[in-house]
Amino acid sequence: MIPTHIGIIMDGNGRWAQQRGLARTQGHIEGLKAGKRLAKAASDMGIPYVTFYVFSTENWKRTADEVGFIMGLVRRYLRSEFNFSRENNIRVRYTGDLSGLPSDVAQDITDTCMESVGFTGTQIVLAINYGGKDEIVRSVRRALDKGHEISGETISIHLDNPDIPDPDLIIRTGGEKRMSNFLLWESAYAEFYFSEKLWPDWTADDLSVAIADFQKRERRFGGRGKLGS
Repeated sequence: MIPTHIGIIMDGNGRWAQQRGLARTQGHIEGLKAGKRLAKAASDMGIPYVTFYVFSTENWKRTADEVGFIMGLVRRYLRSEFNFSRENNIRVRYTGDLSGLPSDVAQDITDTCMESVGFTGTQIVLAINYGGKDEIVRSVRRALDKGHEISGETISIHLDNPDIPDPDLIIRTGGEKRMSNFLLWESAYAEFYFSEKLWPDWTADDLSVAIADFQKRERRFGGRGKLGS
């Protein structure tokens, strides 16, 4: 069985560029190309949902030049790749705090999500200005604003995309082994796959290997396994 929802922490763009004596910005460009390859691969495999960790709430700590470049890259991608989404029937969605983004970037994200809402294939969720802790806080605020008592259920239904199933598989590239504030609530029972390969080098074959590894796992969701453990 393939995963219903895969979350991907795309790590290693900067190191990829540095290893080749290139500017970090070139690594982000190549990372964007990898994202497009993997979106197409996920679509071809029939994976219903993929969340790409594009820009975290902590990434604002990077240099102004790098942040500005990434924001510009997001805008150019959203505008230039809409035909790709249409051709592959890919719906684009968003998670994160839009209010914290430059207004032009936020508007481009909103427009792209609206224009692709009728596409019925794989749904690609872009996590931009996203942090798992921040999403939980915003969910609690939404629930309180509506007069709800706080519970696990009310937090879940007030997350950014409550209709999207929790991720079955979280992939992190680039050799690091940590969550980095990604989908903290939703990934409570996700399986994890860590790869030493830097994100710009990832291909459809790497995604297939990660999924094959996932398919070998025994998922217990807190219950007992076959041996009673």
